[in-house]
Order: sequence, then structure tokens, then C-alpha cells
Amino acid sequence: MSDIRHDWSRDEVLALFELPFADLLQRAHAVHRAHHDANTVQVSTLLSIKTGGCPEDCAYCPQAARYSTGVKAEKLLPLDTVIEHARQARAAGATRFCMGAAWRSPKDRDLPKVAAMIRAVRGLGMETCATLGMLSEEQAEALHSAGLDYYNHNLDTAPEFYGDVIGTREFQDRLDTLEHVRKTGMKTCCGGIVGMGETREQRAGLLQTLACLPEHPQSVPVNRLVQVEGTPLAGTALLDPFEFVRTIAAARILMPVSMVRLSAGRAEMSDELQALCFFAGANSIFYGEKLLTTGNPDVAADQKLFRRLGIVAMQLDVPAETGTVHTDIMEHRTGVAVETAV
Repeated sequence: MSDIRHDWSRDEVLALFELPFADLLQRAHAVHRAHHDANTVQVSTLLSIKTGGCPEDCAYCPQAARYSTGVKAEKLLPLDTVIEHARQARAAGATRFCMGAAWRSPKDRDLPKVAAMIRAVRGLGMETCATLGMLSEEQAEALHSAGLDYYNHNLDTAPEFYGDVIGTREFQDRLDTLEHVRKTGMKTCCGGIVGMGETREQRAGLLQTLACLPEHPQSVPVNRLVQVEGTPLAGTALLDPFEFVRTIAAARILMPVSMVRLSAGRAEMSDELQALCFFAGANSIFYGEKLLTTGNPDVAADQKLFRRLGIVAMQLDVPAETGTVHTDIMEHRTGVAVETAV
């Protein structure tokens, strides 16, 4: 498509952020409407299949073993428990089920257990996504062979701010994992976190990096920092809500076909702020009471907001007995299927 670019400069992205608010939203909504049903939002559920005890030092994360946040290290959930959570999510209207584990990278002995979860969730007729940390080429291929639809691995922030947030892995490590995932043919779910004390230029740098990847992530989660007592970023100055909306709008313009997902931090967002984000191009949310280890708006509140805004939840054409996933909601607009993402 003519508006899909991979050569955005930092100055161009900053210029988007600096547009008058109404002008930026008008431009973002036009791009959104050209590629997506503007009144349809995809609903996903995220389950922590292995909580706490992570050896990394990500300054935002309550699951890091080195921080005292009250999150206890737990073992990998049994398969039956994961299946039951997936069934509950499907009954509540979720079409995508995401599984997250607090690992630096998975051990090879754990992959068969995760593969069984992936196959079981696909058997329920849901899209699958996993976030397990860094992957080798062989591990990425194993997950692909199990039928995983998407792999989530966020860049978190701009390359030049990354070292202020994380010291236990390099920015390049994240790019390498994304490359391993793309090589298998799996789709990528990749975004970041805003409100960690970064500058506007650094927020622009995150989006520039995402938009200049060899392939735009099919899903771009935009997280607003959830400040957890005991983590180094607790007490950080709160991000202006309008700046968050600007970030959503810029992401939509830079990556027109990607699903832009409202992720962590939604529990602290007003209905009005969420409505602005949907207008600016967000078209996916996480559903349910918990997003890994932090609170999330409850299902009833989300359904009420959807009714107030005239939004409908995206449906997938998925034969449950095969687990084959196909999304055709936009074929009449673009001529190609726009697949949903984490």
C-alpha cells in the first residue's frame, strides 16, 4: 500500500507529535478509517502462565525478583488451568488469548508444555499469542510448529533511553528475537511503554524504530506505565493524558495496517480518555480483571463503554474444531485480510 513506509525520520515523527491536537487526531482517524472498521475493537485476554521470579532488572516490572513488590514466584500453570481460563475468556467475548511467562528466556524443557497450551487454545477457536522473553531461532521455530499465531516482544522505549530502564539485556537482543520470530512466519506483537520519564523525542524514537522495522508489527501495544511500589519507576511524574493520545495517533499514522492496542495502564484511564484513543486509532484492548500482575478494567465496565460508544467487538471466523484462524472483517475495504494481533 502506498502509505506503508519503513523510512520515517525522527524529525518526521516529532512533527506529528507537534501538530495541533485536533489536526493530529483528524489525520490519524482518516488513516484509521481507511484501513479498519472505525467502530470495531478486538478484545484479548492475557494470562500469566508463570508469574514472578524474573532475573531481569526492568525498572517498571513488579515481576523482577530483585524488587520487593509483593509478587511471589510461582511455577508454570498446569494445562487444565490454562484451558479453563481460555474458555472463560472466550465466553466473555475475547477472540485472542495471550500467555505470558516471567522468564528471561524459556528453557527448552518448558517449550513442550507451552506448545501444549498453544494447541489447546487454538482448539477452542481463539488466536494465540505468547510472551516468554528472548528466543533463539530454534525456540521460535518450535513455537511456530505448535501453531502460535503471534509472539510478543516489546522494544519498551527508544534505543537511547533503553539503558536507563533495563541493564540485563541489550536493545539489540530484542531486535534479534523479533528477527527470529519473523523468519518462522509468525506475526509479531511489539510496542512499548510510555510515561517512564522519557522525553517526547524519545517517545518519537520508539515509534520511529517500530515503524522502520523490516515489517511493521501486526500488533502494536502501547502501554502507559503502571507505577508499582517497590520498582525503581514508582513515583515517576505522570504522563499528560493528551500526550498519551498523541502517541496513539502517531502510531496509527506510522503503522496504518497494524492493530494498535491499549494495554497496561487502562485501569487508570477515564472513559473519555479511552474514547479519544479509539478515535485516534486504537482498535484493540485487553479484557479482564488483570493484565499479568496489575489491575485491568473489568469485563462489565468495558462492555458498558462499548455500548456507550457504539463499538462492537471484533469477531473471528474460526472453526473451533480445527483452530484455523481467519479474520475477514476488512477484506471489503482493502482487498486483503487484516489479521488481528496482541
